[in-house]
Amino acid sequence: MKIFDRVYMDNGATSFPKAPNVAETMASYILNNGSNVSRGAYKDSMDASRVVYETRELLCELFNFDHPDHVVFTKNITESLNQILKGLLTENDHVIISSMEHNAVMRPLHSIGCRLTRVQADKAGFVKPEKIEEAITDQTKAIVLIHGSNVCGSINDIESIGKIARDHQLLFVLDAAQTAGVIELDMKKHHIDALCFTGHKSLLGPNGIGGFLVNPSLVKEMKPLIEGGTGSASEQETQPEHMPDKYESGTPNVVGIYGLNTSLKYIMDEGIKTIHEKEMALVEYFFDHFDRKDVRIVGHKGLENRTAVISLDFLTKDNALIAFDLERKYHIATRVGMHCAPSAHKTLNTFPNGTVRVSFSCFNTFEEVQYLIDALNNLL
Repeated sequence: MKIFDRVYMDNGATSFPKAPNVAETMASYILNNGSNVSRGAYKDSMDASRVVYETRELLCELFNFDHPDHVVFTKNITESLNQILKGLLTENDHVIISSMEHNAVMRPLHSIGCRLTRVQADKAGFVKPEKIEEAITDQTKAIVLIHGSNVCGSINDIESIGKIARDHQLLFVLDAAQTAGVIELDMKKHHIDALCFTGHKSLLGPNGIGGFLVNPSLVKEMKPLIEGGTGSASEQETQPEHMPDKYESGTPNVVGIYGLNTSLKYIMDEGIKTIHEKEMALVEYFFDHFDRKDVRIVGHKGLENRTAVISLDFLTKDNALIAFDLERKYHIATRVGMHCAPSAHKTLNTFPNGTVRVSFSCFNTFEEVQYLIDALNNLL
């Protein structure tokens, strides 16, 4: 068996490789521009500002949103979710979540002290919309939901759930960490009030850049998480109310935005549907060629309503040792453990041992998937 030098299959954590020319674009900015934005009226600063604004426009196009000035950049989706949740909710609010949520949602909500109703997902990781609707009370303020599970890849029916939120006049906050860039998202069609994303996963951009898109109706109500210099209204000692400055204090990650700008253009040129189909072909190949009684494929073993995230539970071996040997002997990068989602693992009956998570990207190959299958069979 030929041993590969490196096979990267941890795209659920962060994508690799990045989209073509992301690194070159970032390096060019550092080497040839390097200016801050909203802090100078000279050419380089204005050029950088135009790229930042264009990136807001690209995100609006990607998510069908009409307000580029209401696209806010953060360092990651965790910060985005904290801003939305802590900016809008109080301990007096009732919030509906699912049993599949990531700790980026759970920990802020516990910190706020909201009254929570956790709607149980099924054993495949799906949340039934009618169960969400049954949990609504007169005190409910928001539905906060993961779109695609980072543990088993299941994708929730956000169109139906968004309609429920709209019909009951509730806020609908979406965690799109695993789906932005690989699953079609439409803020209008899905009735999303706040969509949180990260740039370094399926958007194929660099680490350190994320953000959120928020409906203008929420801005007056949502208090900023961080306040300080914005390069605007500098004569005032109070935080500006205009967007996006209200939520973008301090120097932004301009080099990260340059990288995201490039990756967004790549995704739009390739097409989200094309990218998803490439990944699903790899998943289908894995499912067709790896079927063992001593390994449980966790959650949904189908190609519809899923991403390329696959969790494996080894029934006769230690999951951590399998992941260790995949890297040590075969140079295959996976992720083992709880994936920052203990509630999801309880739902999927993999708590507390967790799983070995394999997550493909559109840049993986069938040869690499077969190599993974051969390696697993050898280890077992």
